[in-house]
Amino acid sequence: MSKEIQKTIDIRFNDQGLVPVIAQDKETKDVLMLAYADKQAVELTLASGYAHYYSRSRNKIWKKGEESGNLQEVHKIFIDCDEDTLMYQVSQIGGAACHIGYRSCFFRTIDGITIGERVFDPEKVYSHRKS
Repeated sequence: MSKEIQKTIDIRFNDQGLVPVIAQDKETKDVLMLAYADKQAVELTLASGYAHYYSRSRNKIWKKGEESGNLQEVHKIFIDCDEDTLMYQVSQIGGAACHIGYRSCFFRTIDGITIGERVFDPEKVYSHRKS
């Protein structure tokens, strides 16, 4: 994504100042994850070309992959019809979007059947915090 791309549509952030963001693989179109971003995280994404999100549990902005190396290079950003949800089309660097080691956070069905393969061991990658 070019740093020269400018946001021209106003994003409708919720009452907490956040907007849901879907990360989709640019090539396969697989949905990799859902996260949230605040205005600053969106601006950092636009400026850097790498996905930044807002962690509700840690109350801070984070660059996807800053700890694991599983970065998301953003190629396009889409906004939905209500202007209150974003979708980042990304190249998933490192193979895994999920913090517990799967390529996609959507690695199992609602009845508990695992359909994805674990790409890394979160115990080894995140030794300083719980998965």
